[in-house]
Amino acid sequence: MLQGMGLEWGQAPEAWVLEQPDKIRALHRAYVEAGSDVILTCSFGGTHYRLARHGLGEQVGEVNRRAAELAREEAGDGVSVAGDMGPTGQLLGLRSKVTAEQIAEAFAQQAAGLAEGGADFLVIETMSDLGEAQASIAGARRVTDLPIFCTFSFDTNGRTMMGVKPEQAAQAVGPLVEGIGANCGHDPAEYEALIQAMRKVQPEAILWAKPNAGLPRLVGDETVYEATPEYMAGIALRLRQAGAQVIGGCCGTTPAHVAAIAAALRG
Repeated sequence: MLQGMGLEWGQAPEAWVLEQPDKIRALHRAYVEAGSDVILTCSFGGTHYRLARHGLGEQVGEVNRRAAELAREEAGDGVSVAGDMGPTGQLLGLRSKVTAEQIAEAFAQQAAGLAEGGADFLVIETMSDLGEAQASIAGARRVTDLPIFCTFSFDTNGRTMMGVKPEQAAQAVGPLVEGIGANCGHDPAEYEALIQAMRKVQPEAILWAKPNAGLPRLVGDETVYEATPEYMAGIALRLRQAGAQVIGGCCGTTPAHVAAIAAALRG
């Protein structure tokens, strides 16, 4: 969506929080008008590890605070603001130069900014490694008592990039947070099984399902996602039946997709 508004390939979306706030507001407003109950802040890459690649490593607090403020301005009283926190891109392990403590501190810095800016809760998403997920939660807990959701991204084999199954993610992370789930991924139809698997392990958890609008393909200079709004609306109904309580869309999900999902779930 931001690329369609002029964001260049390789440019950090978070940079627009400071440089193009009106466009960020407009995008939030489009999703609110489409019927969203929750909007996510423009801060997916808001840890200093990712921001440093774009010369913003010393502005973690400012970027995240401002991201939450912009979302809060458009959300009004009836829509919740989720402080969005994505993976650092760092690998933990015996040969890694980055420790779990450093990861925790990075997420603590980001969470503090999002909380200060007015986020209602935090969403740690697109996780693939249990160690990073646990460290990110621990870091956020140090600086805020906001509720936390944690979601993982699974491939067509039902595992994350690091080999984690939905049952393992639910068992390891579920007790640490207010809600768990899945986001991104491949075919939205795969989500039903993912949610069911998590529900078996954590039957009392709030389950979050945010699939991509299908897979992307390049048409000329434009990235197009294959899932139609009608298809996503049908998937949303199946996800509710599977036990998901928070249902939306990740990459490729336009306001038109959200409007169709909202209409189906409220119909």
